[in-house]
Amino acid sequence: MFSETRYALNGDLRVAYRASREGSRDIVVVPNWFNCCEILPELPAIQGWVEAMTSLGRLIFFDHLGTGASDPVSTGALPTLEQWADSITAVLDDLGSREAVLVASNAAFAPAALFAASHPSRTTALVGLEVYADPMAERTDGVDSEGILAEMAAVWGTGESTHVLNPDTPWNEEIRATWARHERLSASPRTVALMMPVVSELDIRALLPTVRVPTLVLHHTDDLMIPPEWGKDVADHIPGATYVELPGRNVLHLVEPWRESFQEIHEFLTGHQAEVADDRVLATVLFTDIVDSTKRASEMGDRDWRALLDAHDAVVRSQLTRFRGREVNTSGDGFLAMFDGPQRAIRCAMSIRDAVQALGIEVRAGLHTGECEIRGDDIGGIGVHIGARVSGLAGPNDVLVSSTLRDLVIGSGLAFEERGAHELKGVPGEWRIFAVA
Repeated sequence: MFSETRYALNGDLRVAYRASREGSRDIVVVPNWFNCCEILPELPAIQGWVEAMTSLGRLIFFDHLGTGASDPVSTGALPTLEQWADSITAVLDDLGSREAVLVASNAAFAPAALFAASHPSRTTALVGLEVYADPMAERTDGVDSEGILAEMAAVWGTGESTHVLNPDTPWNEEIRATWARHERLSASPRTVALMMPVVSELDIRALLPTVRVPTLVLHHTDDLMIPPEWGKDVADHIPGATYVELPGRNVLHLVEPWRESFQEIHEFLTGHQAEVADDRVLATVLFTDIVDSTKRASEMGDRDWRALLDAHDAVVRSQLTRFRGREVNTSGDGFLAMFDGPQRAIRCAMSIRDAVQALGIEVRAGLHTGECEIRGDDIGGIGVHIGARVSGLAGPNDVLVSSTLRDLVIGSGLAFEERGAHELKGVPGEWRIFAVA
């Protein structure tokens, strides 16, 4: 979907960028703090947003000077706001683009606003997502902004800050690892430590009244890092700007749940609402739990049972990572996970069953492939309900699957034994159930 990384000249420095295929308009995603355009457009966590945005036009990602695949600035120097804004010009010139929509989050709004004010004829529109004019403004909620920035710098390269800043988005070890890699390729820990003070001191309050292009500011109502009043203040000081608050806590609008934000952008740019698919995906769900867990806990005592449960959880999570599963939630001794591949889900269940035997315990597992509703970190819908009912039929060491799932893996080499037709409580009709041999 995206071009290979190319370079545009900003003075004598090269700015790395990637662009999708041409569309009805150009949309520049002005990077927030530290970015690596080499891998950001392909991060699984933002694919839904990327695909939706490319329906509006050509999507362009780039790296600010000093970070990602762009050139570093002179030794001992730090990039300036002016250099960051000039990078937008450089990328548009290299693409031969006359004008573009600028989409900017958080600190990235500063160079985007400067460009929009300086080059209104080249700015189709300006979209701000969780933005502010002065990041060190006095807060009334007791949150220590400087402390948060220091903590982010301390854990840079682990991906953990992405979860802290975006608590509403799905999260597991695989997702963390992809964000961690993006961080490491965006900037080194020393670069982050040097750049954080620069980013935190950007104050563009005097600039806002000079922005005279169509502007949309979107903000999540319960954002703990960037108070909504900061975003509203930005919109209030830009002539004619539109301000919209959306439910949620995430700092990023690129990750789940992103649809409401995208719909506002779509309507702002096109004049009509987008037809966005519901939060539904086809997935294979896996339920597992420990056989006779209540009896074992009573026999072992709380401390030993807790230690055994921790070991069991570690085994399950290890196998989920191995087979690209996403942990959805845990309940006591049970796990609910989802997979985008039915064969991987079955093999994961078999591996969990075999691995926990070394701990002296047995598990049972049930799987089904069907449409699931994404509900923030959780999932629901009839597909999940069927998976739970299949799991309820399993005995010790059983890996049971629905006929739907069995039919999807024919030719995989997996063997099955029929366990008959069953009525699943709350589900219409009879369902044929199979055990993995």
